[in-house]
Amino acid sequence: MGTRPTGRLAYLAEPERVEIKAYEVPKPEPGAVLTEVEQANVCGSELHIWRGHHPEVKDGVLGHEVLCRVKELGDGVETDYAGEPIEAGDLVAPAYYITCRRCPSCQEGQFNLCQNAYENWSKPPEEPPHFHGTFATHYFIHPDQYFYKVPEGLDPSIAAGANCALSQMLYGLDKIGVEYDDTVVVQGAGGLGLNTIAIANERGAETIVIEGIDGRIDRAKEFGVDHAIDFREYETVDARAERVRELTDGVGADVGVEVAGVPDAFSEGIHLIRDGGRYLEIGNVSPGHTTEFDPGTLTRKALTIESAVRYQPWYLKRALTFLEKNVDKYPYDDLIDAHFDLTDVDEALAESDSRGVTRAALTPNQ
Repeated sequence: MGTRPTGRLAYLAEPERVEIKAYEVPKPEPGAVLTEVEQANVCGSELHIWRGHHPEVKDGVLGHEVLCRVKELGDGVETDYAGEPIEAGDLVAPAYYITCRRCPSCQEGQFNLCQNAYENWSKPPEEPPHFHGTFATHYFIHPDQYFYKVPEGLDPSIAAGANCALSQMLYGLDKIGVEYDDTVVVQGAGGLGLNTIAIANERGAETIVIEGIDGRIDRAKEFGVDHAIDFREYETVDARAERVRELTDGVGADVGVEVAGVPDAFSEGIHLIRDGGRYLEIGNVSPGHTTEFDPGTLTRKALTIESAVRYQPWYLKRALTFLEKNVDKYPYDDLIDAHFDLTDVDEALAESDSRGVTRAALTPNQ
């Protein structure tokens, strides 16, 4: 019998303290896929966990936004979740959660709310198969975890971001119903916001972004936003709401999208959209952080508020197709502006947290 390879992983022992650990890489169980990590991106959710702000995850193997190369297929795995034949060497993008299909949420068709979604995520590194997160040399795609083959010709570094921000915003904008000729105001121009702009553009909507960081405003313009409102210039909610009305013939936006991750952005949102408008809350993910809210204005304006967490797992396939079709229109290749080795994960997280880099990526096998 041949010896198994040894891999390395980044383990969050406690907030802002990451350790690199090494383990033998087990064989994949039936229905699972062993992969090597090509690129793992530092997502905002990782920063929440790293700081200790996540409501549930306080330690464990880090990472979820990833592009992988198939190393070994477990028994019974012959295709991806779209029926595409799969073999060793193929590039794949996995959803970062499982879909058990048996819990109460799955029984309602709400696979994105699977009660067992994180069963294999951010677990202790000593627990087999060890490689539970993507900040590692290897990553296990478990049974019941959707994954899709990356289209040939799509830049791998671009495909690495498909399984988080883009998939989530495709799902969220479907849920809130962004349509042709809508006006969409986007609160925040990070990864979620830029993807929102691109998707809304492709649906024929007019876009407005609210942001206060020069680099992010510039990037939003590169992604084709129609109007930018700099909150350093428009310093109050009333001023920003008035500016949105000026840009929408005095009525307000049809749709608002909160992707700033700031509680006060949510309470501001209802003032930016027209009577009868729709509002998508997706950026605030840490319970316990509150804001004052005016329910009377919500009622008088007859607004619809939707929220979304994760995405229906087949949206990952749609995200890859979206990138394949639109990659030449939007500067996705510029979103990652710093690459780090796995051993430099602390620096990658700290630089991302301080916004010293816009988007960092780990490339442990390159």
